[in-house]
Amino acid sequence: MRIIPAIDIIDGKCVRLSKGDYSTKKIYNENPLEVAKEFEAHGIQHLHLVDLDGAKSKHIVNYKVLETIALKTNLQIDFGGGLKSGDDLHIAFQSGAHQITGGSIAVKDRETFLSWLSTYGARKIILGADAKDEKVAVSGWQEESDLELIPFVQEYQSEGIEYVICTDISKDGMLQGPAFQLYKKMLSKTKKGLHLIASGGISTFDELPKLAEIGCEGTIIGKAIYEGKISLKQLEHYILENG
Repeated sequence: MRIIPAIDIIDGKCVRLSKGDYSTKKIYNENPLEVAKEFEAHGIQHLHLVDLDGAKSKHIVNYKVLETIALKTNLQIDFGGGLKSGDDLHIAFQSGAHQITGGSIAVKDRETFLSWLSTYGARKIILGADAKDEKVAVSGWQEESDLELIPFVQEYQSEGIEYVICTDISKDGMLQGPAFQLYKKMLSKTKKGLHLIASGGISTFDELPKLAEIGCEGTIIGKAIYEGKISLKQLEHYILENG
């Protein structure tokens, strides 16, 4: 299972929110590159980079942060937050993104999202399926839709999607454990070959082997690292042992 630390960006700084609420913003580092380099120094190869200003503005904003991290580390970066147009995607990939994540766009403008999938291919485009009570949530979690999460993922799988990041909003940033049952259910009801990336609520190192056992292909870890609940040394050992 891939270990994917998260860096969320507001005003060029590394922050974390709780349940996607901007009023809960906590700044952890003024320099995201410093954070990314520390991850890399501990054997981490992947990074989940979220442009929270972009999510609010509905277009890419912090691409310079992406460019700097891509140029000065070898991390494979998946980038998301407010990507709404072909131009946004072009900028993201030009700035060094390895993959991009589309969430709200996949709900609100299916045609555009599918055009990205056909242009860039399934290895480059991740479906961001954020959920609350098994319903899809959009717009930085400010809106809940009527879409059922699992049929939503199944439908995109039939269109060729291979990578899905699923965040249970009720757990994100709360350090109360991930949505084990939800991920189990998703993997049992979707076609084989889905790369399911767990996100939200990771709070202890012991949860990682459990997510791997369920069949998650990756897990995104944010606040647990920043709050010292999971150490980079532990992650380094995990990567070495499971590499």
